[in-house]
Amino acid sequence: MRLTYADMHCDTVMCLMEGGSILQNNLHIDLEKLQKGGAAAQCFALFVDLAAFPDPWERTLAMEKMFREMLAESDGAIKQAKTAAEIRKNMAEDVISAVLTVEEGGILSGKIERLNTLAEMGVRMITLTWNHKNEIGFPNFTRKDGKTDLFSPNTKDGLTKFGFEAVEMMESLGIIPDASHLSDAGFYDLLKICKKPFVATHSNARSVCGVVRNMTDDMIKKLADKGGIMGLNFCPGFLSEKDKNGSIESVVRHAKHIRNVGGIDALAFGSDFDGIPTHAELPNASHMPKLIEALSQAGFTDAELEKVCLENFLRVLG
Repeated sequence: MRLTYADMHCDTVMCLMEGGSILQNNLHIDLEKLQKGGAAAQCFALFVDLAAFPDPWERTLAMEKMFREMLAESDGAIKQAKTAAEIRKNMAEDVISAVLTVEEGGILSGKIERLNTLAEMGVRMITLTWNHKNEIGFPNFTRKDGKTDLFSPNTKDGLTKFGFEAVEMMESLGIIPDASHLSDAGFYDLLKICKKPFVATHSNARSVCGVVRNMTDDMIKKLADKGGIMGLNFCPGFLSEKDKNGSIESVVRHAKHIRNVGGIDALAFGSDFDGIPTHAELPNASHMPKLIEALSQAGFTDAELEKVCLENFLRVLG
């Protein structure tokens, strides 16, 4: 059977800011590719590189405007959804749901009241850090001699005092904290403070590929125990230390490991489309049925696939 899916992370709005259209572009995601792939819900991140924009908040507002323009351009084929119920309603009407998220909690610039504005926009998840330290906490990247070290996790620096306050307010507003990019220490701080499930929208298993953007087995177990989920990231460099092009087999390998360690309820998709190098066998959203079929061939049951593709995400969103 064909299963619709939810994808917890893409950077398409960032790319649209540089020109292009959701109706026709050379990106990993556009309307036709989403429809062909069978997307039920696509999370669209407002991503701001703090080093590139002197006023991150102004950039965020400009990207939110682009998100609205994208929806308008789709002429009703893509509609914003803020709840699981709205996604199910859109599915019944053959409409793709767009879930608004933020990647880089540093856009708050230490101003916690901005969370209210983001909630009013309909933002449902915030990736607390990207690759820079911010007022919320620390990333898992370290730099030595000007080079990025992908294999030395930050186990010392976690959430700041403001970070704890921001996470508490996010939960009260219905915004889900996202631990992808966050330091290992920050992940364990989230375990202490979060009263509800949190997520890692686009992170794989570190036991399979040792880069620090992926999660250790202990983190996977504890995220699962919290009721949270993690989205499989299609970035070739986060899937394998050897295969730099990307294969479906490598994605399946991570999926099986995460299922074995954390259980099927912890697994979802978080492609990182339009924010990563093109994956050779999953070059864009239209190829998602190939991955779902490969998971089926690897022994995932229909009931398990329903959870991975959509139901786990809808549960946490609820």
